[in-house]
Amino acid sequence: MGEMAMSRGLRLKEKNIFWGMFFIILIHGIVDGKLINREKLIEINKKLKQINRPAVKSIQSEDGDIIDCVDIYKQPAFDHPALKNHTIQVSLSLPPPVAILLSQGTAYLGAQGDINVWNPYVASDDEYSAAEISLKNGPYDDFESIESGWAVNPKVYGDRRTRLFAYWTTDASKKTGCFDLTCPGFVQTSKSIALGSVFDTVSKIQGAQYQISISIQMDTNTGNWWLKYGGQNIGYWPKSLFVGLSHMASSVEWGGEVKSSHIGQTHPHTGTDMGSGRMVGVGFGFDCFIRNIRILDNSVTWKFPTYSFPYTDEYYCYDIYYQRYGVTEPEFYFGGPGYDEIRCP
Repeated sequence: MGEMAMSRGLRLKEKNIFWGMFFIILIHGIVDGKLINREKLIEINKKLKQINRPAVKSIQSEDGDIIDCVDIYKQPAFDHPALKNHTIQVSLSLPPPVAILLSQGTAYLGAQGDINVWNPYVASDDEYSAAEISLKNGPYDDFESIESGWAVNPKVYGDRRTRLFAYWTTDASKKTGCFDLTCPGFVQTSKSIALGSVFDTVSKIQGAQYQISISIQMDTNTGNWWLKYGGQNIGYWPKSLFVGLSHMASSVEWGGEVKSSHIGQTHPHTGTDMGSGRMVGVGFGFDCFIRNIRILDNSVTWKFPTYSFPYTDEYYCYDIYYQRYGVTEPEFYFGGPGYDEIRCP
């Protein structure tokens, strides 16, 4: 690990964020100059009016995003009916000993990992590529899920830059599914880390490698699921959003995801990359990885998962390699280029 370069973080100035407020990123692309012009302010106000969020102050980050400071109790989360009388939890409380009786499986109360950061090619605006950690509960076709990592998602963010994201759904994304603060649900508490922020550095093949540390943990006092980036609390998904996940997660996943309508029986297959865009085979410096994999179970102790296995549902197009032997710390690599005339037609 000594040779690995660590990500310098998100392009966001903490000094511009007021205590007691949170912020919404409005994606407009690069804006010339340091001042926000009149046309841009009109556009911002229209968006704020749509979500009924009067901005206390608007600032521009170094990468061109417009950041609006909003009263913390007027953030979109509180439009959700389940959060009508919700009181914001300031920080993750220390978990007491717990006892959970299960008929089968394991109760997961948290997961974490270090995710290698890349900027994969995304073929069309309605597709996205992500690397993430997710905790789930429920049947295969109707599960609840909370997820976080990095993504290139033109439809949500309006560009093809790599950004920090959070996501949740209560029905396997059939009718529900929400990125960041684009709908009521996730409660942001951080005044220095914005969901949707751009990573100022990404990994290059045979070049410097960058990674981010993501952690999701249930507060067993409240049942809320806390999201951490680099050890800092961003906010939480309230217990009241869920049914199964209000008690525990029944599975944890680490890896890559490509969302496209051109997958499976559709030809040609999408050309959207996963990870570095290379089929796995060389390893560090070429392939996207996740390291320092840990789960938190009902023993309330972070540990490497005893039962884990690699899986990919498009193995001709995207590959995975799980390295458990000959290394001090188990890790796995994943990725691929999608469409290929021979392997992935």
